[in-house]
Amino acid sequence: MSIAFTFPGQGSQAVGMGKDLAEAFPEAAAVFAEVDEALGEKLSEIMWNGPEEALTLTANAQPALMAVSLAVIRVLTAKGLDLKSKVSFVAGHSLGEYSALCAAGTFSLADTARLLRIRGNAMQAAVPVGKGAMAAIIGLEHDDVEAVCLEAASVGACQIANDNGGGQLVISGERPAVERAAALASEKGAKRALMLPVSAPFHSALMAPAAEAMRGALSKVEKRDPAVPVVANVHAAPVGDADEIARLLVEQVTGQVRWRETVQWFAANGVTTLYEIGSGKVLTGLARRIDKNITGIAVNTPADIDTALAALLA
Repeated sequence: MSIAFTFPGQGSQAVGMGKDLAEAFPEAAAVFAEVDEALGEKLSEIMWNGPEEALTLTANAQPALMAVSLAVIRVLTAKGLDLKSKVSFVAGHSLGEYSALCAAGTFSLADTARLLRIRGNAMQAAVPVGKGAMAAIIGLEHDDVEAVCLEAASVGACQIANDNGGGQLVISGERPAVERAAALASEKGAKRALMLPVSAPFHSALMAPAAEAMRGALSKVEKRDPAVPVVANVHAAPVGDADEIARLLVEQVTGQVRWRETVQWFAANGVTTLYEIGSGKVLTGLARRIDKNITGIAVNTPADIDTALAALLA
């Protein structure tokens, strides 16, 4: 029996997130101040007061979500949690992988904030607005979705971006191909094939310029081997070498987020409880659908932190 910490990705942001943590815990307030300083702007003001459109921008949402996750981690560690002795693995969904790595000591907080700002800007700039698209496919198996992507590739790039589990996959690529794949998925019996209101085709081959931007950015920051192995998005297996982690983070920009396989790997390797550290409860819900033997617990409020500490320090 063991524990893993997971860290949410884009879509879990909400105006007001983290404000209660900053008001309750000086350690959390210090995280938000440090992120603001690293970015040279008051991101915390946007996080707490909006407007929502500004928080939703990729370049803001990514470091903002990381900041909330690390605020929780800092409070937990200040109150006696030793990550290395209590937590067997960490993992994060897309940008959440950076949060996981910061929590495990691979990157400093300031460097993680700057890396995610670079990542958000590079992903947004990689493809002209309107050229790319993403769609959620509900109710088809992975192989069926892969088949419709291959068929739709006759009109443009299209691939699976996220395998979230529970019959929920997201596809990404050039708009005509994604629209074609969504129509084919409906014909094959998908419960829903829904075009998503996103600004770029994340986790697709079209993100290659962003991957190169991250290769350059990651080569310039100090990296340490994580205190706890991270289960990487691109191959759903643990990695503990800092240089290998950087290589996989570059690959992650254009590669598939294998979240279903990540949770299945946890289950197969003795993990019984996943703590979702940060904003929202998306990963907790996904874990329940992927493997009913795993307990998911969201930790994002002061009360959640008290409850988690009681269990983790017992």
